[in-house]
Amino acid sequence: MTGILTTTILSFILFFIISIYFIVKNNKLRATTMKAVAIIFVILFIIGTIIVYIFMPAITIPNITFANLIIGILGLIGLYSLTASQPFKKAIKDLDVGAGLLILLAIICIPAFIILSVFALGDSHDSILKQEVEEAKPLDRDATPIVVSPEFARNKVQKAMSVVPNTQFYDLGKLQVQKINDDIVFVAPVEFSGFWRYFRGKETEGYFTISATDINAQPEFIESKMKYTNSSYFNHNIQRTIYGSYPNYIQSGEAQIEVDENGKPWYVQTLYKPIGLTNKPDMSKLNVAVVDPVTSEVTLYDTAEAPDFVDGSISSEMASTENKYFGNYIHGWLNSVFGKKDVKIPNESGTESSVTPIFDENGDMHYFTDMSSPKENIDSALGYTLINARTGELVYYNGDKNNGIMDSKGAKEIVNKEFPEKNWTGSMPILYNIDGDPTWVVNVLDPNGLFKHYAYIKAADSDFVVFGDTARQTLESYRLALATDPSNVESTGEAALENRSGKVSRVLVTTQDKTQIVQFLLNGDKTIYTINSGKAPLAIFLQEGDSVQLEANLRDNGTGIVETIEIDGLTQ
Repeated sequence: MTGILTTTILSFILFFIISIYFIVKNNKLRATTMKAVAIIFVILFIIGTIIVYIFMPAITIPNITFANLIIGILGLIGLYSLTASQPFKKAIKDLDVGAGLLILLAIICIPAFIILSVFALGDSHDSILKQEVEEAKPLDRDATPIVVSPEFARNKVQKAMSVVPNTQFYDLGKLQVQKINDDIVFVAPVEFSGFWRYFRGKETEGYFTISATDINAQPEFIESKMKYTNSSYFNHNIQRTIYGSYPNYIQSGEAQIEVDENGKPWYVQTLYKPIGLTNKPDMSKLNVAVVDPVTSEVTLYDTAEAPDFVDGSISSEMASTENKYFGNYIHGWLNSVFGKKDVKIPNESGTESSVTPIFDENGDMHYFTDMSSPKENIDSALGYTLINARTGELVYYNGDKNNGIMDSKGAKEIVNKEFPEKNWTGSMPILYNIDGDPTWVVNVLDPNGLFKHYAYIKAADSDFVVFGDTARQTLESYRLALATDPSNVESTGEAALENRSGKVSRVLVTTQDKTQIVQFLLNGDKTIYTINSGKAPLAIFLQEGDSVQLEANLRDNGTGIVETIEIDGLTQ
């Protein structure tokens, strides 16, 4: 309640000034005037407290100024209506010049704050901890687990809600992906389904977890009663609990649940203080509030200093805001509207507030988003961002290597057009590096959110698509298709070439797009070697028993792209 009372009192500064002016001006009627001031103050204070309690505005200069303006005007009207000897309608015409000037000065603040907010957009952009990498390197498939889509996970958990005691009281809360004991899982709290459910239940029963990497995993319910939640009312509401302790911070998005090593759930909420005389975020100074849902104890940390079990001290909503400011306001607001020089628009294909959480090889969570051009009807990606979910640092991957690749919207549209009769759609597109080729990996879901297929789409070729039932099966099919694609049978240059020699035990020559592809095996070697006849024309005459010496880029899927080849008796 401290934060609510503080905000309410600060909202009455202008009213107090007006009241003092009225008392001094009406010296002959001071008792009557003071009585009117008291009546108006009590009425407005009760109304103001209720409004602050409901909407919880942060204590910032713009918020307090607007609150003072509204309460000041209402107070002025109330005072004149109670103290004027003339009828109220006529008294309005006789408004005192001094009081009018106070209101005029307050009204001037409105356009001033709007202008300041516009100019602060560039400052917010500059406050982002960021770096740009010239060479865009797509995500490596081994460093980033391919997770199931949250729609599919939510669908499974919803079907398991019957295990919750008094299940009629509850709905499933926000899904949050995190790492628990080296397992990447979705965590979803059980939340009240309405006011009367809260009134009857008082506390929720616990939370669900389900694997984010195993499509066949089943949800598990963990009993852990929580009194303070997102869906609780009055002082048991998490947002109000945080506001009561830190009313001078602005909350970003909805509080999410994180589970510690002992299985205890905590609510986590990103907070920030604004820049200057605005409500625009200073992204270099982000904080996180960690709330005990049993005791309501709130602890504030710098996002990077949060307890180790907190993977997402930066909320997905704040990550989405970072992307927006980074892409749009690189040269300020005016450029974002007119010139649009260097402007990049974040796509909204993510699974959480337009971003997709992923984990790197070190177990650190990042938010992935691809960026496209502000020009309409262009579906090529300019690059992509990764935002560290604990520090908020943004890394933008850009460069000539990925010019011309489709963006995430284009990848989803390819899937959507593939199954129009079934109404299956693409979900959660993520850019991976598959044997040196930028590749969109997309989940295919039915209208009920049930998983149907994986789609692997070559980012530089919308016609190159491979579908499969499992991630491993689809990956191998896609890599084999890459190895036999005429436009792709060449060294990627990302790995050192290895020398191999031996006798050919099997050979296969195929024709694709008017180009001949030669594939062969060597004695005692199960690697499938592939070479384009355009690179070695005489390779089409390769036969079993031929002795060869070659240089190849060997891949970990049992294939090798041959760069050079010498065939005894044919090329030597």
